Amino acid sequence: MSTLSVFLDVPHAQKLESSLLKTYKQDDHTERMFLAYRACMTNEGQPWVAPAVQKVRLQIAQDPSLDYEYMPVTGMKSFIQACLELLFGKHSPVIVENRAGGVHTVGESGAFQLGARFLKTWHQDSQIVYIVSSKKEQYGPIFQDMGFTVHEYSFWDPKQLCMDPNVLLDVVEQAPDGCVFVIGGLGNCNLTHQQWKKLMATMKRKQIFPFFDIPNQGLSTGDLEEDTRFLQYFVLEGFEFFCSQSLSKNFGIYDEGAGILVVVALNNQLLLCVLSQLVNFTLALWLNPPTMGARIVTSILCNPALQEAWKESLKEVVENVMLIKEKFKEKLRLLRTPGSWDHITQQNGTHSYLGLDFQQVEYLVKEKHIYIPKNGRINFTCINACNIDYITESINEAVLLTKGSEKCFQKENDYELE
Repeated sequence: MSTLSVFLDVPHAQKLESSLLKTYKQDDHTERMFLAYRACMTNEGQPWVAPAVQKVRLQIAQDPSLDYEYMPVTGMKSFIQACLELLFGKHSPVIVENRAGGVHTVGESGAFQLGARFLKTWHQDSQIVYIVSSKKEQYGPIFQDMGFTVHEYSFWDPKQLCMDPNVLLDVVEQAPDGCVFVIGGLGNCNLTHQQWKKLMATMKRKQIFPFFDIPNQGLSTGDLEEDTRFLQYFVLEGFEFFCSQSLSKNFGIYDEGAGILVVVALNNQLLLCVLSQLVNFTLALWLNPPTMGARIVTSILCNPALQEAWKESLKEVVENVMLIKEKFKEKLRLLRTPGSWDHITQQNGTHSYLGLDFQQVEYLVKEKHIYIPKNGRINFTCINACNIDYITESINEAVLLTKGSEKCFQKENDYELE
């Protein structure tokens, strides 16, 4: 007896994630390589894990005093406090005045899920979101699904091969009053002090609500404070804001999805009201956050020796990336590859743009079996002494073969999600 399925009219969803990794795995070429992993990678091709994390995991596994009861809806209190102090500094005005708080979220997008729900309900004057970042972000669809009108912009200028801080200033000028302004990837956008002042003055005048994304504190410059210094500007100017703080990548606990939605309010009373509403939304989203990631992070941040060891491991990663970029650029110079490659070393962080056009990227993927996103933004921790020659020689070949052809720079919406 046949029965009609209730799912009969459900079509395949448009894929948000690239099929690049799937294609790579199906490729049996001996020289194949994938340069678009989101995680930091070791020279052995494995996801990097901070040494302090490995030590703490063993301690947690052997601790008989731990119970595995559900965590509170807001998350582990000590975890949230430790993360706030990491983000702002223990003596920041928002910490001292008790007007910063947070809710433990699930996954890297959990903070945006929670924040979007809150803003949809309690920020109804404007349902417009502007996202400005160094790359195409994955949280645009989150706001769209909540009914927001979303506009996305990138700092990266593919023609000038640089991050353009004026994009941020120009977009905020054209943005309507009262909108939500999501800012990510600021590690590569070096605004001057005057530009910061101009940006904040415009945002204040237009009553624009900032929503920051801090996905990998410490992995941009190697300095935890420097990577989030811009937040202090907004704190000192008396801004209220949200901030997505992810602790997965900089600790190397990618599968734990540990993060926080940080709230900064004008005073403690307002903060408590916001947190109470966020708790209600959390009950509908995931009820209780997972424990392991929070325990690992808290154990490290609350132990001076472990925290110092963790900081040193971050510096080591960043220094290695800087060294690889220098070697990469030098090899292209020695090969006499056309064009300037200074933009590679001018970008901070583990992921940077190569500055290749569409044809060059396509050549690398199809002919050289080097898998990189269409926008040419690669993970430099994937490059090591064993593959750097093959990669640079292949790029030189791709540039020479396509020299003189019309550049096929990607439009904003063509950027692949990583």
